[in-house]
Amino acid sequence: MDAKYDSTGVDIFGQTYHVRGDGDPDYLTELARFVDTRMREVAAQVATVDPMKIAILAALNIADEFSRYRKQREDAAGIWIERTEEISDRLSKVIG
Repeated sequence: MDAKYDSTGVDIFGQTYHVRGDGDPDYLTELARFVDTRMREVAAQVATVDPMKIAILAALNIADEFSRYRKQREDAAGIWIERTEEISDRLSKVIG
């Protein structure tokens, strides 16, 4: 039961990569553009021209952004849980 995986060509930092997967090719292209943009932003700010170093720095930037986003979501969820518990306690006092 082998699934057929289509290949999608994407361009990242001047290189073309053929990515195989069963996902939406437009989504893969969008992700590739995002990575390309981040790599170009990093390249504009550092002295190195080594694409591997630029890719690693871009990956670290993306990972940092993701981690901060996840932390914000966790914090927001915690606040909503606290507020929900407060409202539930108030309702229990009023009803009960």
